[in-house]
Amino acid sequence: MKNHKRRKEWFDDEALWRETFPFMFSEQHFAAAIETVKHALKLARAKGRSALDLCCGPGRCSIPLSRLGFSVTGVDRMKYLLDKARERARAANLRIEWVKEDMRDFVRPESYDLALSMYTSFGYFEDRGEDDKVLSNVFRSLRPQGVFLMEMMGKEMLAKVFQPASVETLPDGSMLVEQRQIIDGWSRVHNEWTVIRKSRARKFAFHLNLYSGQELREKMENAGFRQVKLYGNMDGDPYGPRAQRLIAVGRKPKGTVSQI
Repeated sequence: MKNHKRRKEWFDDEALWRETFPFMFSEQHFAAAIETVKHALKLARAKGRSALDLCCGPGRCSIPLSRLGFSVTGVDRMKYLLDKARERARAANLRIEWVKEDMRDFVRPESYDLALSMYTSFGYFEDRGEDDKVLSNVFRSLRPQGVFLMEMMGKEMLAKVFQPASVETLPDGSMLVEQRQIIDGWSRVHNEWTVIRKSRARKFAFHLNLYSGQELREKMENAGFRQVKLYGNMDGDPYGPRAQRLIAVGRKPKGTVSQI
């Protein structure tokens, strides 16, 4: 049963996504996503052409998937981002299903051959058990032999490159100041973002749950995924000291029956 009484959480603030959109979703990021999706498909080796893009945002991966012949469902909780996705899909003359729903609620038993969770769109919730719920939902939504690919910043890499603060400036002079703090025994990172535009500053605070490769693999296996493999980049290199990202690929076993 869906929970319609959840309290407002940090990602429910539309102003956060609107103010940070130029930094998070530049045209260069959209262009780079095309190759990222192609690499993801090589790693996943999905057997069918039905795909779920979880936390799809403005369609950065959904649109390339559709161009490559997949039937795509993009799911996101934020209307602002889904409106951006619809605009881009219409401009490209692509038919993509966009669903406004929380990833803790979205389930379509045995509907997809491939599911993607990209760009660290996992670990948003204060209760880490809700991350387990998301994995369970994806497992149920995949067909037998379906594949789930997750891509994020792993705990090991963050420990190696951690910076307590950084600044990004756009050509129009807008600035994003990021301040970070590791909390709760390296289980979370607390972020404070300040967007400075035309002499006006807006602050947003949020945290993300952190997972090591082993922790993420165990969570996926506990949800039912098998043959879980870890990679350090989209080229498929090993998840080791030179890893750039944490990519996990798990499969739903053949013969699995999802409970509806």
